Amino acid sequence: MTVVSWLAYGMLGAGALLALVRLGAGPSLLDRVVATDTLLVIIAAGLAVHAGLERDPTVVPVLVVVSLLAFVGSVSVARYIGGMLVRFGDDSQDAGLPQAAAERTARTAQGDR
Repeated sequence: MTVVSWLAYGMLGAGALLALVRLGAGPSLLDRVVATDTLLVIIAAGLAVHAGLERDPTVVPVLVVVSLLAFVGSVSVARYIGGMLVRFGDDSQDAGLPQAAAERTARTAQGDR
């Protein structure tokens, strides 16, 4: 192995270790989701580095599957989190919604359309 491959794999390993620390530490669901997405990107980068250094094109389909898994997972969690309504106190105002969406939600709840 050359110095370049040692450096590439070492940096990818360090990044994966840091992503695993963030995955374990949390503290919120979004922190864990971002850490998981980062870990999947690091895995894809590792596969790409391996394919490039070893000139092995058979790894490319696995690289595509890992990339699609990371994308679909991120989009799914973003839609789930975006659909959740966060309420605080006795206010009926939804936190995290744009102003127009909050007004539309309030009108629909009152029966106006």
